[in-house]
Amino acid sequence: MLKFVKHTMDTISGIEIFPIISLLIFFSFFVGMLLWVRKSSESYINHVKNLPFEDEK
Repeated sequence: MLKFVKHTMDTISGIEIFPIISLLIFFSFFVGMLLWVRKSSESYINHVKNLPFEDEK
């Protein structure tokens, strides 16, 4: 089974770019989330933190 998959992957031209693209998407998502968390205000963080404890309206 592994030989079949490896042979198929070897015959596809340009396939080596896909792991690089996946890594870049993964890295940029987490860097973006880190920046968003760092830029968010403390009042917003406290509001979101207390949401589970609020009564339903």
